[in-house]
Amino acid sequence: MIRLGAGPLDRIVAVGAHCDDIAIGAGGTLLTLCRARPGIRVDALVLTGGGSEREQEEQAALAAFCPDADLRLTVHKLPDGRFPAHWEEAKSAIEELRTQTDPDLVIAPRTDDAHQDHRGLAKLITTAFRDHLVLGYEIVKWDGDLGRPAAYQPLAPKTAEDKVRLLQEHYPSQRHRPWYDREAFLGLARIRGIECHARYAEAFAVTKLTLNLGG
Repeated sequence: MIRLGAGPLDRIVAVGAHCDDIAIGAGGTLLTLCRARPGIRVDALVLTGGGSEREQEEQAALAAFCPDADLRLTVHKLPDGRFPAHWEEAKSAIEELRTQTDPDLVIAPRTDDAHQDHRGLAKLITTAFRDHLVLGYEIVKWDGDLGRPAAYQPLAPKTAEDKVRLLQEHYPSQRHRPWYDREAFLGLARIRGIECHARYAEAFAVTKLTLNLGG
């Protein structure tokens, strides 16, 4: 398996259209990063759920997924499922986030995600974070939009188990969903692990990557 290191990581940005997107798509990666780098700054932005029970869930969840990190979370109040009609508000939120940090890594939805909110947010990210490494996470769902990812973050078995446990613990409002269960989360992680010669992994799309092989 070809491996490229990301270099020093002091600041990262994680964005989601909905509360729980970041944790589902990249919770294991966040646990891995934050455990390896105490004090890392994590600027997290979620576009929907502000002022609701879901925001409270997200605050507790990301605190658990980002242990010992300098976590700065903002949750906006855009309506769920109506992203295209609120493009200007979403763009302003992303641009405001960009003025607050210059991250070493951006974690966001995939640009080809079947959900319009995820896809719209992903397309906005690269308009504000033009010179940054952006990893597009995947979220299993009814649409069947999982593809062939280009990048993998192997997860230690304990990290994969911790991710599933934290998802179940911190998002009780989502437990009724038929796809929101241990088998789905660990099953996808196992498949992605097979693809990168690991037990478990999270996978990401990479739209653009600049190499520095002679440095």
